[in-house]
Amino acid sequence: MKKLLMSCLLLLGLGWGPVTLAATDPYMLVDQVAQSTFDRLNQQQTEIKRNPAYLRTIVREEMLPWVDVRFSAFRVMGKQLNSTTPEQRERFVAAFSDYLVVTYADALASYGQQTLDIGKGRVTGQEKLVSVPVSVLEPSKPAILLEFKLRKNSRTGEWKVFDMIAEGVSLLSAKQSELSGLIRQKGIDAVIRQLNEHTQKPVSPVDYTQ
Repeated sequence: MKKLLMSCLLLLGLGWGPVTLAATDPYMLVDQVAQSTFDRLNQQQTEIKRNPAYLRTIVREEMLPWVDVRFSAFRVMGKQLNSTTPEQRERFVAAFSDYLVVTYADALASYGQQTLDIGKGRVTGQEKLVSVPVSVLEPSKPAILLEFKLRKNSRTGEWKVFDMIAEGVSLLSAKQSELSGLIRQKGIDAVIRQLNEHTQKPVSPVDYTQ
């Protein structure tokens, strides 16, 4: 069983195999990516405690391939998108990608041996947006309520995450409110520098129960 689990995790980390097949079903995709991520967290606690920044490696390998980073980055830029050059947009997408890795790693730093309750559902061929609820459960502690919002790529038919809502707070909306105004005031290059500086900080656990 352990060998089978490790083989599955290897396939998931490489970005093909079961998760690729699940990319056409948003509920199955969230279930498999979340389970593979938390399985790896549980199995590699020794490495994580020795080097908390290793959480970012896990996020980059297990979660980021299934996040629509470009769509999210452009949504965050909002109306300021049209005032930037193609080169600036690419640099912003790269910086925002690293920001998401740090953000998800900080969230995962709060977790230990929790279990997951992932919402079930079905999608029709007409749906383009879906929200999948996820509850993180731990004995003697309140459940942490998350929600992953996914969109369907009209060209490939694959679903990817574009936003995470934690305890009712949308990561995408929060960053859009913060960064869109900063881009207008200070320019895209200054905001890219700010994002890059943020990604250099140590891993800092997020407490969603407060």
